[in-house]
Amino acid sequence: MNFLSRLAHFFGRTILAVVAIVFMMFLASTNLRADRYEACHRRIARADHRLHEAIEHHGYRSSQAVRARHNLAEAREHCWTTYHRWWDEDEHRWHTERDWRDEDHEHYHERP
Repeated sequence: MNFLSRLAHFFGRTILAVVAIVFMMFLASTNLRADRYEACHRRIARADHRLHEAIEHHGYRSSQAVRARHNLAEAREHCWTTYHRWWDEDEHRWHTERDWRDEDHEHYHERP
């Protein structure tokens, strides 16, 4: 093998190694972002569940429901300010607009 072919072989292997490392870094960063979104998803789902429980056990206008509704709004606001998206537990989808309702779960009004 002459010098030029060895040099081309070396650079070819080096470029291949660099591409492989960049690809692995890309996958790792994508995975970290998904983990962060998952943490927001869990936080909102937990707050939403607590609101459902508070309404069911104490009533729609109870202090427990008001506090749970406030905690749900805080969880949504946190995800929105951090990732510009929030999870809708009732529709099971991410929203990319800040379009949640502060008076959430109005369909649970107490029945006469």
